Amino acid sequence: MFDHVKFGASDYAASKRFFLKALEPLGVTAGSEGAPSYGIELILREGKSSLCLFETKEKPAHLHLAFTAESRQQVDAFYRAALEAGGKDNGAPGLRPQYHANYYAAFVIGPDGHNIEAVCHTPDAQDLA
Repeated sequence: MFDHVKFGASDYAASKRFFLKALEPLGVTAGSEGAPSYGIELILREGKSSLCLFETKEKPAHLHLAFTAESRQQVDAFYRAALEAGGKDNGAPGLRPQYHANYYAAFVIGPDGHNIEAVCHTPDAQDLA
């Protein structure tokens, strides 16, 4: 849907560490990077879309960023990695049937207070057997 999304981080180094570690289980890696005021591009290995963050003195408004996971196991791995990277729990991995029957997601709060989510929309492999 988008080519890239760019947003500011009040602590660039902490946000960079957090997003790289938290999104690694989803296949996200570092792309191009310049001075902190330019920022870093976070990309999927084969993807064309990117998430970019840059250092800013302004406290950005809180965002809700939801990342696609290919499996429920990726959601679980994202959650563990995000907590290890300093994220705060905002909803452990699990089904969210209020959205739809197969909405499996986990939520963490990142360094700038953003609600970061990983979500898988497909049934569990065991459900298909």
